[in-house]
Amino acid sequence: MTQQKIAILGGGVAAMTAAVYLTEKDDWQSHYDITVHQLGWRLGGKGASGRNAQMAERIEEHGLHVWFGAYVNSFKMIETVYNKLDRPNSDPLSTWQDAFKPHSFVVLQEYIEQEWQTWPIDFPVIEGNPADGTLDLHFWQLVEMLGAWLRKFVDSIEYEVDKAHKQTKLQTTKRRDRGLLQHLASQVRDAYDDIEDDVEDFFDSAHDELKEIWSTPSILGHQLQRLLTLRAQDKYLGEPKDRLVVWYVVRKLKRWLNSEVADMLDENDNIRRAYICADLAIAMVTGLIKDKVFSKGFGSINHLDFKQWLRNNGANKTYSVESAPVRGFYDLVFGYVDGDFKKGDVEAGVAALAMLRIILCYHGGVMWKMQAGMGDVIFSPVYELLKQRGVKFEFFSQVEALTANTEADGTHYVEDIVITQQVSLINEQYEPLVDVKGLPCWPAQPLLDQIDARQADLIRSHNINLESFWTNWPQIYQAEFNKPLPTKTLKRGIDFDQVVFGISVASLEHLCPELLYQDAKLAAQAEHVKTVSTQAFQVWLNKTDEELGFNYTPASEERPILSSFSQPFDTWAAMSNLLCKEDWPSNGPVNIAYFCSAFSCDNYPPKTDHEFVKREKAKVKQNALNKLNIEMQPLWPNAYIAGQFDWSVIHSEPSLVGQQRFNDQYWRVNVDPSERYVLSVSGSSVYRLATDGTDFQNLYITGDWIKTGVNAGCVEAAVMAGMLTARAISGYPEHISGEFGFEPDGA
Repeated sequence: MTQQKIAILGGGVAAMTAAVYLTEKDDWQSHYDITVHQLGWRLGGKGASGRNAQMAERIEEHGLHVWFGAYVNSFKMIETVYNKLDRPNSDPLSTWQDAFKPHSFVVLQEYIEQEWQTWPIDFPVIEGNPADGTLDLHFWQLVEMLGAWLRKFVDSIEYEVDKAHKQTKLQTTKRRDRGLLQHLASQVRDAYDDIEDDVEDFFDSAHDELKEIWSTPSILGHQLQRLLTLRAQDKYLGEPKDRLVVWYVVRKLKRWLNSEVADMLDENDNIRRAYICADLAIAMVTGLIKDKVFSKGFGSINHLDFKQWLRNNGANKTYSVESAPVRGFYDLVFGYVDGDFKKGDVEAGVAALAMLRIILCYHGGVMWKMQAGMGDVIFSPVYELLKQRGVKFEFFSQVEALTANTEADGTHYVEDIVITQQVSLINEQYEPLVDVKGLPCWPAQPLLDQIDARQADLIRSHNINLESFWTNWPQIYQAEFNKPLPTKTLKRGIDFDQVVFGISVASLEHLCPELLYQDAKLAAQAEHVKTVSTQAFQVWLNKTDEELGFNYTPASEERPILSSFSQPFDTWAAMSNLLCKEDWPSNGPVNIAYFCSAFSCDNYPPKTDHEFVKREKAKVKQNALNKLNIEMQPLWPNAYIAGQFDWSVIHSEPSLVGQQRFNDQYWRVNVDPSERYVLSVSGSSVYRLATDGTDFQNLYITGDWIKTGVNAGCVEAAVMAGMLTARAISGYPEHISGEFGFEPDGA
């Protein structure tokens, strides 16, 4: 068999996942010759992190990165990497279980009567390995979960309503509704032999035309749950009465909530929060049935924004649609067009399916925290494994253009790949990793001792960022050496046969104008699959969370991951667990706080505007200062003295005082085309192409911006994309969990 040369462009999650699966077979090198071409000095894409050698080897991230326990494919991939790499047990993070720890404590913020109130949620631990889970869930399995969620909160509300001496008895009067309850009774009676007396009375009255039908919210919720469990087990979609029963019961519960609970929402936090969760569950069940998602698929509602879909299906506009759980989801996916927090937009099908999977499919913790930087935990072991297997890496290789060609038979190909060689290396091969307390890590800056000394001096003296789209390095180099940076052109049939384009979607217009001109589908994807800039900052602290005044720590003593807070920087995570992986002296910090959010930017100048990133980064710094000076008091009350932020809580050089202490912290703006977060704005999924869906015979696009079973910007979508790419090329892996998530179940 002829060996195929594969050029992988970019080193993000999807590209590296494709490389991992392409090299899974022992004889892969008899089939493929793989070279990764990577801008700058490190892998990682939007997930790259670096170690700052001048600041105690501290971890500096693009933003906050956590994995959900429902990331089935991601955990399968990383489990494979760690198992095959087989690090010695004496090494730090030798297994994936060392590298990730389950996390259950999530915090939301509610803005009630001009004040922020904290809503702590300690999710139950569900035993098991996330890699052994599944995302392949039938319609009724998803609705069963919603029913369980609804029942839990309805029961708690009914208890509070009864204590307040309000109505908990519900009457059914319409003949049609009696018929639906008769169907419910027949299904439950045939399947269960432990029916309680009050339920028997309820069922008997449904069948006796002379009796009035009385029930309670808890009876309706419990019997609905039994029906849903039956349908989840047999997965039978053919009986319309099943769906009508569900429709009737949730609407009945909705009317009861509105009549008996609405006037209690402002008086009791627990009732309000239970009402919000129940109301959202009812709206989602209503929408899934009314919009016939079982027969049309989740993709059929993607033309709507998620909040609009909730409103369409009766969710309370004031309390539920703008609730902390919904806002937290938009924050999670940076779902704001151009970073404008007034322009939230997330596809309804994408959001509904993602939320259901996150809650229903997780194992271990609902989240999993990495125990070092994402570069250290993900990309270092991936790099080491691929190097062992014989994959070649060309660092400092900046892709400039892909050109197209059409054969006589009309077949289109990527013909050339033009690459700028950013630096000259002293040795042929760049060795990118550094050792930090025994752990292989990516440095925050290139290792200049491996670069031509004259070029290294220029990079150092001009503070050149070799990862930036707006870098002035070409001009600096030209002025110093009186010639442009060298380029090379990879030729089809000589240097490559297949191309894996793993650079993010916003780069298409800059790198592939020829391809977009020739392929209308690819051009539409580049136009309609939007991205948003993001911002992040990290502060190292001299006080613990409790000393700062955050007093909601659960029994597990897990540190908070918090969202739906004031914007920008709506998301905060306490990350003191990483201190032991950094290299601080004994008088170092005792805590770390990560903040991130979308960043407002709707205009990106040409790459000749070399000051653009500097200007935008200055805005991030000011946003961060505002956050600390003004907005963190509800969460960190003890960090303020007479309403003023106490800058001594920030760990810094002793010579820095007041607000100057922030200058020792870390902040960044992610505006580069390859760094922007991929959005799922309403109506955009239809433009997403499959990995082999372009008009070019030898091109495979990959990333969280292509068509997967997730269609959202996240690690799981990127991993699935990489798996899909590997399968399109090699036939492996055969199964990808959840890849048909937007397809109908068939009834």
